[in-house]
Amino acid sequence: MSAARKRVAVVGVGTMGSQAAWRLAARGAEVVGYDRFAPGHDRSAAGGETRIFRSAHFEDSRYVPLLQHADALWERLQQETGRELRRMTGCLLMGPTDHHQMATVLESIAEHGLDHEVLDAELLAKRFPQFRIEDGDAAVLDRRAGFIRPELTIQTAARRAEELGARIHRYTTVREIVPVADGVEIRTDAGSEHFDTAVVTVGPWVNDLLPDLPWEVDIRRLISAWYVPTTDAWFGEERPAFIRTAPTHCYGLPSPDGVSVKLGLSRALHRPAGDPNRLDREVAPEELEIFTELIGRHMPDLNPDPTRISVYMEGYTESSRPLVGPLPGAENVVLLAGFSGHGFKLSPAFGDIAADLALDGTSPRPIDFISTLDRAEA
Repeated sequence: MSAARKRVAVVGVGTMGSQAAWRLAARGAEVVGYDRFAPGHDRSAAGGETRIFRSAHFEDSRYVPLLQHADALWERLQQETGRELRRMTGCLLMGPTDHHQMATVLESIAEHGLDHEVLDAELLAKRFPQFRIEDGDAAVLDRRAGFIRPELTIQTAARRAEELGARIHRYTTVREIVPVADGVEIRTDAGSEHFDTAVVTVGPWVNDLLPDLPWEVDIRRLISAWYVPTTDAWFGEERPAFIRTAPTHCYGLPSPDGVSVKLGLSRALHRPAGDPNRLDREVAPEELEIFTELIGRHMPDLNPDPTRISVYMEGYTESSRPLVGPLPGAENVVLLAGFSGHGFKLSPAFGDIAADLALDGTSPRPIDFISTLDRAEA
């Protein structure tokens, strides 16, 4: 069956689903999206006004070709829509020189010839005085990096998909996905609809919708907090996003409006989310203590009292590698789940890969290391 004739459901029109809908519609598929809220909502994983884009990768250099594909698609989506979804400001990747993630990022840079600059502790302290540098610290400035606007991106990708012919059912919860002999049935409170293929990108609701999933996706409750600088250093000529590997893994982004700095933490520092339909959005004062400690140790010119706090959810796999590919026992269901906190920058590439898998059953992109096929992780 040709792409133009295939009917594809996209279940969850958020970070990955909006991009999948865009790429599917661009290739002539008949696309119908379903979302329990609406594209760009604040109840899941994509909030917070900014997310980091970077070309270098701490976790695994095999992501770099996917990042390069995503990079090209970010540019294409901006050109097609006329919206600034991403701004290149650079990203500082900081930590002790002997930390394994610093070694991995340098390996990925060398392997793929990425545009970068290595800064020793003396140069880092001089050029970026907003950071307190410790003995043994160094940094890599990833030049092909910056920030993404997540809510705007999701709404823009969804709108572009609709311009290309997609239909999106907002405030429509999918209750069940049922593989049938000639495709897939999507069941909602309004009834059922038949499709050739379904792309499932429901984020924190993956365990609810697919309770028999053979892999664990750990849903965590994450906190972002915004702090106002007491000096002008954060908003000088260079305003890079940043990631610190150790002793406490954290990240941050100077806000586009030049007022505050957003800080966030890694998976291990956040508690389980529990029922994603009942996310606890209240933040107790003791939950902010780790932010206060980070500011005192590494960013002393940030006022330690936050001006804003936001709570959201992310899904993690045991290996921190996402699940991308057909659902076991249901080859017409394509799953994208468990992006483990580093999926947004890659979302256009994963949307394109989802379109490959839904329309052709395979993808030319190097996804063997994240594919659901023959996945040993339990």
